[in-house]
Amino acid sequence: MSTDQNTFQAIISHCKEYGFVFQSSEIYDGLSAVYDYGQYGAELKKNIKDYWWKSMTQLHENIVGIDAAIFMHPTTWKASGHVDNFSDPMIDNKDSNKRYRVDHLIEGYADTLEAADKTALLDQMELLLKENDLPGLKTLIEEKKIKCGVSGTVNWTDVRQFNLMFSTQLGSVTDEASEIYLRPETAQGIFVNFLNVQKTGRMKVPFGIAQIGKAFRNEIVARQFIFRMREFEQMEMQFFIRPGTQKEWYEKWKEERMQWHLSLGVDPAKYHFKDHVKLAHYADAAVDIEFEFPFGFKEVEGIHSRTDFDLKQHQEHSRKKIQYFDTEINQNYVPYVIETSIGLDRMFLLTICNAYAEEDLSTPEKADSRVVLKLPAKLAPIKLAIFPLTKKDGLPEIARELMDSCKSAFYCFYEEKDAIGRRYRRQDAIGTPFCVTIDHQTKEDGTVTIRHRDSMEQERVPMSTIKQLVLDKIS
Repeated sequence: MSTDQNTFQAIISHCKEYGFVFQSSEIYDGLSAVYDYGQYGAELKKNIKDYWWKSMTQLHENIVGIDAAIFMHPTTWKASGHVDNFSDPMIDNKDSNKRYRVDHLIEGYADTLEAADKTALLDQMELLLKENDLPGLKTLIEEKKIKCGVSGTVNWTDVRQFNLMFSTQLGSVTDEASEIYLRPETAQGIFVNFLNVQKTGRMKVPFGIAQIGKAFRNEIVARQFIFRMREFEQMEMQFFIRPGTQKEWYEKWKEERMQWHLSLGVDPAKYHFKDHVKLAHYADAAVDIEFEFPFGFKEVEGIHSRTDFDLKQHQEHSRKKIQYFDTEINQNYVPYVIETSIGLDRMFLLTICNAYAEEDLSTPEKADSRVVLKLPAKLAPIKLAIFPLTKKDGLPEIARELMDSCKSAFYCFYEEKDAIGRRYRRQDAIGTPFCVTIDHQTKEDGTVTIRHRDSMEQERVPMSTIKQLVLDKIS
C-alpha cells in the first residue's frame, strides 16, 4: 500500500509541476478541497467532456443536451428531498475539535486491519448506516477504540447529521433576500425541464436528457486530491422510460456505460461493478462503476433506477402536471428514470492515474529514465509537438508551415529551445502522443521524423501526411 501511496503523491506533484492541477488560491495558502485546472488540465478536462457529450448526444438519436442554471427555485430542493435528507453522519473529537464523516473515519481504521476483519467491520458499518442507527455508529467507534488522527484520543461527541448544501442569499437587500442553494447535483435541472424539452424537441419515450455542470457540496472531510471536492463537475444523463421497463433499461445502461470506460483503453481488470447495499428510498436498483485508484477501488460513476420519484415530487410541489401521453399504449403516465452520473473530476483523476508511468530506460552504457503520461490520443491536451532541429537554415519556417496547416484541426505545440531529447521528455510528461522533428533532410525530400510517445519509435514520413496521420489516431 505504501508504494501505491508514493505513486499517488508522485501523481499529485506531477499534476502541479506540469500545469494540470493547482491548489485554489495557492498564493493565500490555498482553500481546502478546492482546485484549479491549469493550462493542460483544462484541455484534458475539456477533451473528456467532449468525448462524453458526443457519445451521449451525437451518437444517440434519442438523447439531447441542456445546460440548466446553477441557481434554482428553493422549492426544487424541498421537492427533491435535499432540504430534509441531504446529510451525512458526522462526529467530532472533543480534544482536537476536528470533525469526521463517520463512514470515512471507520473506513480509515478498517484499512489497517486484516482482510477478514476489515470486511466484517465494513459490513457492520453498512448495516448501521442503512438503519440510520447513529448511537450504534458511535458505539462501534468506541468499541474499536478508533482514534482521532490529530489528538490521538477517543473522546467523541454523539453522531449527528449535517446538511451538505451551501446556501446563499438572492436579492440586493439582505432583509428582503430569500435563501437559495448552490445546487448539490445537476439532475434536478433536467427534471424541472422535462416538459420543456419533451415538447419543444417532440421527444418520444424512451428518450434522454444529458447535462454537464458544476455542483457544490459542503463536504466536511474532503480528501484524496480532486477525488472529493467541495466544487466539482458532473456529467449526467436522465433517461425517461415507460414504467415497467426499468429493469431492461437499467441493465442496458450498465453495460453501455462500462463499454464507454473501456473504449478509452483501460485494463478491464481495473474496473468492477459494486451494487449498493443501501438503496435510496426512491430507487429500485443502483450500482457504482468503481476504478482501482492507487488508494483502492472507488466510485467513478453511478447507474440508478430512480423510478418515478423525481417527476412526481416536482409535480406535487409545483402543482403542474408533469406527465407523458404514450400514443403506442394510449395512456398518460409519469415516466420512470434511469440515471447515469459520472464525476468529471474523478474521471480526470482516473485518466491521469491510469496514464502515469515511470520508466527505466537505462542501458549498460548510460543511466536514463522518463516520466510519461500514456493518455489516449483523443484525450491528450496536445496532439502534436513540432520541433525544428535548429533555429536557423530555414527550419523554423518549414516547422511553422506545418504548425499553421495543423493547428485548426487539433491542438499543436511549437518549440525551438533545448536539445531534441529534452523536448521529447517534456512532451512525454504532458502526454503528447506525437512529436515531429524538421531537419535538413526535410529541405531536400520533404520528409520529417515522427516520434511515437509510448513506444518511442521514430519513423521517416512525408510531411504532407502528418495532419491526416494524427487525425486518424484521434478520431
